[in-house]
Amino acid sequence: MTDKRTPDTVTIAPRDIRFDVDAAKRGHWLSGDPVGTAVFNALSLTFPDGERMFMDAVRHYRGQVSGKLAEDVRGFIAQEAIHSREHHQLNQLIDRQKYAVEEIEAEVRERVAFARSNGPMRMLISTIALEHFTAMMAETHARHIDLFDKADPGIERMWRWHAMEETEHKAVAYDVFLEVTRAWTPLQRYLRRCISMSIITFMFTGHITRYAARLLEADGYAPKDAAKAVKKYVWGNPGIFRRGWKTYLAWYRPGFHPWDQDTRPLVESWKADFDASPVAA
Repeated sequence: MTDKRTPDTVTIAPRDIRFDVDAAKRGHWLSGDPVGTAVFNALSLTFPDGERMFMDAVRHYRGQVSGKLAEDVRGFIAQEAIHSREHHQLNQLIDRQKYAVEEIEAEVRERVAFARSNGPMRMLISTIALEHFTAMMAETHARHIDLFDKADPGIERMWRWHAMEETEHKAVAYDVFLEVTRAWTPLQRYLRRCISMSIITFMFTGHITRYAARLLEADGYAPKDAAKAVKKYVWGNPGIFRRGWKTYLAWYRPGFHPWDQDTRPLVESWKADFDASPVAA
């Protein structure tokens, strides 16, 4: 049993901020790039239902945690609720006459419902894997801020806020998992989380690629060309799934904990910016 936990100096503070994402109505908000816009819109379409599942996964075990972890769980749920709200707002502004938004949302709901049907522990294990993935992408964002060069300022600010808070709460679900599996052997815990991550990686990257390609087809791309362009974006240049490979692979190390790598310095200026916001709460 590892004694690793989120550092006491990390606080999970919800910031109730609303963002101006009206540029989503006007199409290619990410530097005029249809491919990048399609990829990040595809990600956004998965967040409202996915993050509600994350909230319920940790909420189920709330009675089994105490002290700072109980406080972290409250902060995690509050942050994810606001993330879900803001991405829902963005998603509603994507042109639903042109793009297959409702079709993608229906598929996301179906997949989340299947994940829920597997019970609370599988939900929690899926959550810790996906939270590691989102934290990895948040780190990539922080290290390569050029990803959002010339993006619409309101939407860029929303994604930066999301990345900062994903970094902040990246280990909360993992700490809950460690706490509620105290009776498991280290090998059992290791195998379950590694098998889950392998499946999640295959499914998550594949679904995002497919959703983004479907959105891109509405911009006039042939299906094969859309799939090729999206794969180049996520795995080649800028490579949002590729650039964080060191952080991703750390998951498979025995004794891993998300805070083995302290990423707070990467987002310190962002945190100061959002903490100073007059609408932060």
